[in-house]
Amino acid sequence: MNRDLDTQKLSAFGKKIGGILNGAAAALMISVGHKVRLFDVISEIGACSSSKLAEAAGLDERYVREWLGAMTTAGIVSYDAFRGLYVLPAEHAAMLTRSAGPRNQSLYMQYIPLLAQVEDQIVDHFKSGGGVPYSEYSTFHAVMAEASAARFDSLLVETILPLVPNIVEHLDSGINVSDVGCGSGHAINVMAQAFPNSTFTGIDFSSEAIGVAREEAMQLELANVDFVEQDAANLQFDQVFDFVTTFDAVHDQAQPQKMVAGIYASLKSGGYWLCADLCASSHLGENLDHPIGTFGYTVSCMHCMSVSLAYDGEGLGAMWGAQKAQEIFTDAGFKVEEVARVDGDAGNNYYLCRRPL
Repeated sequence: MNRDLDTQKLSAFGKKIGGILNGAAAALMISVGHKVRLFDVISEIGACSSSKLAEAAGLDERYVREWLGAMTTAGIVSYDAFRGLYVLPAEHAAMLTRSAGPRNQSLYMQYIPLLAQVEDQIVDHFKSGGGVPYSEYSTFHAVMAEASAARFDSLLVETILPLVPNIVEHLDSGINVSDVGCGSGHAINVMAQAFPNSTFTGIDFSSEAIGVAREEAMQLELANVDFVEQDAANLQFDQVFDFVTTFDAVHDQAQPQKMVAGIYASLKSGGYWLCADLCASSHLGENLDHPIGTFGYTVSCMHCMSVSLAYDGEGLGAMWGAQKAQEIFTDAGFKVEEVARVDGDAGNNYYLCRRPL
């Protein structure tokens, strides 16, 4: 051991590393707890034994007991050792249960096991370059759709859309709208249901995602929405839409500048494009205190950047930042009128981009 090491710094870093290891393990257990609805159940029934929780959740007691051990030592679930009872504090439930809506952080813990599935492939690409294609992320669309749905159901119509000047009135009257990179289509189905006088087109290159979107539209009996399987970098529309949205769909494109140029071309003069994308700076030094900076760069390295590179793309990555985003948008001809934030969606910037008259 190097005798010149500062023992206090060494000890502090050892504790930090231990915290990272415990945090990573807790993330996996939070993801499991979300998937089997343990947070929802324990929040509903209150103080309980492992047997009572397992029975109420319809799960195996031995697994529930071990999960409770992880959650208790992580400081997420409280434990009364004298009575052998567990409780999820109300303040924790407000950030871990489905009733928390877009503030449910257990939704995002699911990305940890999702990314772990491709770790070996990512390691190979560190050596050879290139990237991992969408098809290798077996549950990505499902995880993304669930997290997005919580946000869209709670915020889209009442909070997010009103960021765009007069757009709610126009949607009520009837306009032509597109969501580019729509994924499983929940956002555009929510809009189509809320504004029956307008027509909506969802665009995505994933046939699997488009299939899910169409199925939901059928279940909702929506007659004013259509879905098109098309590469966002090669949009085939010329001044068709009055309004376009994208939600976390630009940064992982293989050709984001072509996508933005296509959106510009698809909009009528004076039309708005509302672009939601991760809130960050384009400069690492300005992200040192970012509340989820490590998570953002990790997701970027193991998904967003890698997916783009898999298709010989630019590899912008999730942490491309506001400066780079505005540069690309203005180069395409847009006027970026505002970069807004939304209460309840701390992770995103909302760019209000307008095609000049």
